Amino acid sequence: MIEIERKFLVKSEDFKAEAFTSTSIKQGYLNSHKARTVRVRLKGERGFLTIKGASSNNGLSRFEWEKEISKTEATQLLSLCEPGAIDKIRYEVKMKEHIFEIDEFFGENMGLIIAEIELNTENEAFEKPKWLGNEVTGLPKYYNSQLSKKPYKTWVQNETNK
Repeated sequence: MIEIERKFLVKSEDFKAEAFTSTSIKQGYLNSHKARTVRVRLKGERGFLTIKGASSNNGLSRFEWEKEISKTEATQLLSLCEPGAIDKIRYEVKMKEHIFEIDEFFGENMGLIIAEIELNTENEAFEKPKWLGNEVTGLPKYYNSQLSKKPYKTWVQNETNK
């Protein structure tokens, strides 16, 4: 149950033409402490409860436990979550033996697009598509749990006001 994942910014919307699926996701956090997060997610018509541990020092891996729950249960739990729900569409793109999950954010995180790839080992090689931008693995501000507290919109406003 150790998840090994790398995250990247996305520099164009070309991935949409390559996607084999897209799904609406609404999620919130019952607990967003950096040592552990408890997430509730509605992914299309399916509900999930996920617990994640703290990230490793390099940000590449961490413990993850997930259980499918009913849509009704997920909807009820979402009403108990901390402020700052995440609203996004997840696109999936297959590149050889890997699948990139690309999240296009809405609401307070509008304008942010992040691609993630899960790997079997931290040093596993993979092909990088042309639309893949800078790596942000291990940068906490790009974690969904942090985006719920300090949305992307506030970063852009702070940079504009400088």
